[in-house]
Order: sequence, then structure tokens, then C-alpha cells
Amino acid sequence: MRNALIKKGLLLGILMVCLSGHRPIDPMPVDSSDQAAANVTYSPCKMENNTFKGGEEIVYKIYYNWNFVWLAAGEVTFKVEDLGNKYHISAHGRTYKSYEWFFTVRDYYDTYVDKETLLPYISIRNVREGGYRLYDAVTFEPKRGVAVSNRGKTREVAKPTEYPVDKCMHDILSIIYYTRNIDFNSLNSGDAFPIKIFMDKETWPLKVRYKGKEANKKIKGQGKFRTHKFNPEVIVGNVFKEDSQMSVWVTDDENKIPLLIESPVSVGSVKVVLKSYKGLKYDFTAKN
Repeated sequence: MRNALIKKGLLLGILMVCLSGHRPIDPMPVDSSDQAAANVTYSPCKMENNTFKGGEEIVYKIYYNWNFVWLAAGEVTFKVEDLGNKYHISAHGRTYKSYEWFFTVRDYYDTYVDKETLLPYISIRNVREGGYRLYDAVTFEPKRGVAVSNRGKTREVAKPTEYPVDKCMHDILSIIYYTRNIDFNSLNSGDAFPIKIFMDKETWPLKVRYKGKEANKKIKGQGKFRTHKFNPEVIVGNVFKEDSQMSVWVTDDENKIPLLIESPVSVGSVKVVLKSYKGLKYDFTAKN
């Protein structure tokens, strides 16, 4: 069970694990109220970045609860590099040595996104998890409506395959920085916004529901914060039960960085907690 959690990206945070599961899924039906909420605030094809800048670095610590015991499993570091007309966004995850008696993870995710749209040019995953290896470099070609996945156990043996995708398609990293630029203050509690991303040879729909503000949320080791709360929809399968509900708390300031993610899983539960940050675009004013 824990292997399944890690192999689908748990060590890159529950921000990503909402995509977990081992079955293809059909496009998510979107009701009229959800679509209205999405259309009011942003276009899926373009997003002006008013939230982050080059030099930002955020580190999260990941805990796994099994048999009522919280284990510090690992951490993930998110970085942004300014490359002129694009950003290089990276997320590097690793297990702690204290956890590696069970399983060792060294995961490297790198995405290059257009500055004006925040859409990805290329997305690279280089995964080492126990005896499992994966290299997957995906080039997005919106004019042709395809994503070209150069995939294999290693870069040397990877082979390209084309997959049809929407013109405005995000990957697992670009979607995080894209959604940070949504105007949360324009949302009402209960509003939802649907977004699709491409990963593991498939298009995955994601719907996130806004739950409103929490003015005094305690974050382990960091203090209390003014926050926005969200419930991302999860994919039912090997990792999540049908009634699983993930919760995410984001700073109620101009940086809009995730502070805490909590989620039950099929066996136990998981927390992702802010450990450190630097290079933010704005002063960190959400702390009480």
C-alpha cells in the first residue's frame, strides 16, 4: 500500500497525489455552477502571473500516519528560476534516511512554462523509487493538439509516443503555479473550478472546490495564519476511497502558497506541512 502511494508521486506532495489511481477516467462532467465559477475568474489558456517570481523556494515536510503513528517520510522542494521569457519550475522529492529502511525515493520533476500563459513547453520526470525507474520528457505542441512523451526506464532507452490533448493543457507542476494566480477573493464558498492536466500518458481532470476563509489556522512549527481552504476532488482507486476528502490551506495574502495539505488514504492518512520558504514575491503577511 505504501509503495503505491509513493510511486504515484506522494513524495512530491499531496498537491500532486490527487491524480493518483491506476485506471483511466473519462472527462469529468462539469455542472453549470462549476463552469460559471471558472469562467468568471480566469481563462484556461492564459494566466497573468502576479503571485510568484524567480528565486522562490518552498520546502514541505511529508508525514504518513500508519497504525496511529505519524512517520516523517520525506520532503519536497519547489523552486522557480527566471529564464527570460519562461520559468523553470522544479520539484525534487526525497525520503528521509530514517524512512529508507522501507523505501528510498529520489524524484525529480522539471517544467518549463511560458511567462505570459504559464502553459508548459516541456515537462520532465526522472523517478527513482526503490527498484522502479522512470524517465518521461513530455513536449507540448498546442498547434498540433498533441503531447509527445519520450518515455522509458531511462533517458537512453526512452521512446517517443504522441497523445492527443487539448490546446491549453497543463502538467502536474504548471497547474500548481497557475492556480496560485486565481483571485481567491472573488470566489464564494462552494464555488468549484475544473482544470485538466496531462500525466502518465493520460489527461486527468481535476476539480477544486473553494470552502472559504479560515482566519486562525495553526500550522505545525510555523504558527497561526489567515488562510483560504480548498477541497480538491480525488480520483477513487488504489489510493483513495470513495468518500475520501482532501483539504488544502493556502495563505490569505498575495503569495498564496500552500501551508498544509491533509488527506485520508486507503490505509492511514497523510499530511504535507510547510517547512521553510524564501524568495517570495511579496512580504509574508498571512501570519497572525
